[in-house]
Amino acid sequence: TPFDQQQEGGGGDEEFETQFDDLAWSDEFDGDVLDTDTWNYEIGNGTNGWGNGEVQYYTEENVSVQDGNLMITARREAESGFDFTSARITTQDKYEFTYGRIEARAKMPAGGGTWPAIWMLGANFDDVGWPETGEIDIMEWVGNKPERTSSALHYPGNSGGNAVVGDSTINNATSEFHIYTAEWTEDSITFLLDGEVYFTFDNDASTPFNKDFFLILNVAMGGGLGGTIDPAFQESSMEIDYVRVYQ
Repeated sequence: TPFDQQQEGGGGDEEFETQFDDLAWSDEFDGDVLDTDTWNYEIGNGTNGWGNGEVQYYTEENVSVQDGNLMITARREAESGFDFTSARITTQDKYEFTYGRIEARAKMPAGGGTWPAIWMLGANFDDVGWPETGEIDIMEWVGNKPERTSSALHYPGNSGGNAVVGDSTINNATSEFHIYTAEWTEDSITFLLDGEVYFTFDNDASTPFNKDFFLILNVAMGGGLGGTIDPAFQESSMEIDYVRVYQ
C-alpha cells in the first residue's frame, strides 16, 4: 500500500509499524456518483453552525465524484439565508467500527475561511450527545494557516477549546495530495502525516474511544477554527482519492 511505501522511505530512528494490515473497508471513489449505501448527506446549518458558528449551508449538490476523486466543494452562493454552501457526509448507521488504521489521501481546498476535516464520532452520538460520545479528528486544516495540519480528541473534560490537540507542519496542502492517518487501538491513537508520526494520544478504558465510531468528511466555512473568510473567496474543493480502514 502507499502507507507501507511511506514507511519504507521514512528514514526515522523509530519507524512506525502498523498493527493493522488487512483492508476491512474502503471507498476509492472510482464511480461517478457518491455511494449512498455507504454515505449519508447532512443537510442544513445545524444549530449555530453545528455549534461552531460556521456560516455554510450543507447540500447534496456540493458533492461530486469524478476522475477517481470525491470532491466536496465550498461555494460563495446564497442558500436558505446563508452566503455559502458546502457539504458534509457521514457513514453513520452504514459503516461503524472499533479500532483500526484509518487512512485518507486528500488535497485541501484553497482560500482563507475554509475548514475541511476528516473525522469520526461515536456511534452512540444520537443517544448520549457530544462530547460524551467522543470525537476523533484525524485531520483538520484551515485555509488561513495553510502550513499547519492538526488532529484532536474531544471527550468529557477535554472538548471544544480544551480538546487534546497535536499538529504538524505541512507543505503544498492545496496543490498536492497527502496521506492522513490515524492508528486507533485500545492503548493509543497515533496520528501520521505521509507516514510520519506527529501526535500520539494514550487511550485507556476511561475514554469513549473503545467502541464503534463512524466517519465524517466535510468542508466548513468560517466559524471558530475557520476564521475570517477571504472576501475574494468564490469556490474551492477538498479532493479525496480514497478513504481506507485496515483492521
